[in-house]
Formats: sequence, C-alpha cells, structure tokens
Amino acid sequence: MKWNADLYDDKHGFVSQFGASVLELLDVKPGESVLDIGCGTGDLTKQIQEQGADVSGTDYSAEMIAQARFKYPDVPFEVTDAANFSVEYPYDAVFSNAALHWIHNSGGVIKSVYEALKPGGRFVAEMGGKGNIGKLRAAIKQVLQKHGYTHQAETQIWYFPSLGEYTSLLERHGFRVTYAIHFDRKTPLQDGDQGVAKWIKMFGAQYFTGIPQAEHAKLLKEITTLLEPHYNENGQWYADYKRLRFKAVKEI
Repeated sequence: MKWNADLYDDKHGFVSQFGASVLELLDVKPGESVLDIGCGTGDLTKQIQEQGADVSGTDYSAEMIAQARFKYPDVPFEVTDAANFSVEYPYDAVFSNAALHWIHNSGGVIKSVYEALKPGGRFVAEMGGKGNIGKLRAAIKQVLQKHGYTHQAETQIWYFPSLGEYTSLLERHGFRVTYAIHFDRKTPLQDGDQGVAKWIKMFGAQYFTGIPQAEHAKLLKEITTLLEPHYNENGQWYADYKRLRFKAVKEI
C-alpha cells in the first residue's frame, strides 16, 4: 500500500509513542549496533541512536523512508523488504515496532532477522496480536457485505498471530524466546467520531479498493455507528488493540 507519511506523523503519532515502552525491553547499550525494521518515519530509530547505539532504519515504504531521511538526516535509512533482506555486517540487536503484522511472510522475516544477528544477538519487537482490532474488522466486514462488496469484505490486510503461533515460529528458526506477552491495549483515536474513518483511511484503505469514491463516506459512517457502543467512552474513542511483544535470542 502507498503511505501518506505526513498524515501518519500528524494524526497517528501514537504508534511511536506506545513504542517507547518496547525500547525499554530492547535495553540499548552504548556502542551496540541495532537494526530497526519497519521504522516508519524514524522516530524510534532516532531515539535508539540517542541512547548511544549505531542504528540503521529500514522500511518497505519509500514514502516513509523519504520522510525519515528528511526528519533525521544523520541516521541511515533504506527501503528494504523485511521478509527478504541481508546485511553486510551482523547486528547486536534487531528491533521492530508495529510493523511485523503488515508482513504475511513471517517465516521470511524471522529467517532474515536470525541471519542478520550476531551469535547471542536479540530480536525485540511488538506487533498486533490475535484479536487485534477485532471489533473494527468485524464492523467493516458487516457493512461491506451489506452493500454487496463481498470481495472487499474478505480482504486480509494484516497478520495477527497468537503468542503460541509466533513464539513457535521463532523457536523453529533457532531463537530462544526469553520473554513474550499478549495483552489488551485500548488505543485512543483522535478527532472524536471522525477517528474511526481516519484510522481506516490511514491503515485500512485496501478494504475500499474498487469501491466508488462517492460511496466511501456513507460506508465509513455506518462502520462508525456500529462501533460507537464499543469505542466511544464519554467522547473519547478507543480502538480495541491487542498486542504481541517479545524478546528472542539467537543461540550461540
């Protein structure tokens, strides 16, 4: 999908804000080499650098990388496929926040990360887990089916694994999982009852592929109405996020 990097920074800064606690699990040591995959517009990559690491950021989106380079010209950023990459020199750690659920080839990601790490290196990440935005996805599907957009209703944009599924994948590729948690984290949406539509336009636009533009506003309004009893808490709207966070070590 094509990303709007300016809109991402302006209205969806919560992605990197919530990622700050994942950095605590990474526990950067000065002088370490760190690769940030799915770095977006680079905010967390820059924070890793400020903690004393020699860090590089990669993302599949050229738009995101262009924004990251503009914001942080002293940090190296590259457009890279996280499911199929190699590095010239191995890293002490690989980090990822809110990116791995966009990549259906999870085996390719884990294999590439394993090969990019030094022996004893660590892979620390957070991603959407099983059940993430379940109410939102159900509402989208219901509305699209109601209006005859059955093909769009079956769109599979994300990969939200269970804790057991993903940790087993890590172990099969040679990692030792030292920490893993699957937890609920309701996430605030900006702009009140407009927040759902803005979230979908930013992250779920693929659902609307092939649907006439003139239909979008009506469909988004119906989706919002379905979600209001679950998402609206005294005027503040929250999305039903469920996150998977882990730390895995490449065995020596």
